[in-house]
Amino acid sequence: MAGHSKWKNIQRRKNAQDAKRGKLFMKLAKEIYVAAKNGGGDPAANPSLRLVIEKAKAANMPSENIERAIKKATGNQEHTHYEEIRYEGYGPGGVAVMVVCLTDNKNRTAANVRAAFSKNGGNLGETGCVSYLFERKGLLVIDRGEHDVDEDELLLLAIEAGAEEMETTDESFEVYTAPESFEAVKEQLEQQGFTFASAEITMIPQTYTTLSGDELKKMLKLIDTLEDDDDVQDIYHNLDESVLDEA
Repeated sequence: MAGHSKWKNIQRRKNAQDAKRGKLFMKLAKEIYVAAKNGGGDPAANPSLRLVIEKAKAANMPSENIERAIKKATGNQEHTHYEEIRYEGYGPGGVAVMVVCLTDNKNRTAANVRAAFSKNGGNLGETGCVSYLFERKGLLVIDRGEHDVDEDELLLLAIEAGAEEMETTDESFEVYTAPESFEAVKEQLEQQGFTFASAEITMIPQTYTTLSGDELKKMLKLIDTLEDDDDVQDIYHNLDESVLDEA
């Protein structure tokens, strides 16, 4: 969508999570645990673990918390098994919503997510009902205040590194990659001296829905309710939040 900063939507979500720092650390620890459990505790050999550790450090999560989660996952004793579950549905006004959870109790999580939707003007749908509206992409966000670089020069470097496209806003450069190219593009840009305000593989909406009035309030309440759930790791939606900048 020309002129629409996809990072704005993601950034607002991150800011909300940062405001609930204790809960954020707990969710990051769970994500670190799963990454280490599935791919081993060495970040150099486990890209998924390396990425979530970077995310945890960006959120100022203490190193001892990170190390504790890795040791718990790679220890010999039995520990809780977390399962990833994805829910899809519609929020108020037909906003597409995907909710990614890590849970040790599917019944509890399903009941909580269903209640969050129903109490805030939404409804859960079948698997696949909204996922076609999103595309899985690597996203690298470079703060323009941190890097004095020409847009065309950066675009050339990004494309040469394997990126698919780049969008420019007043605040940032948003570099998009295929998921399988994410690590290579990130490493090459780091070698060029770039740092990232955010670096993650995410779900990018292909279209956006604009809400106002009560529908907008209900949608924001739905997002808040889901974010407050301990089992919810990520929420992807196609609400156009640029209207909030004008409110």
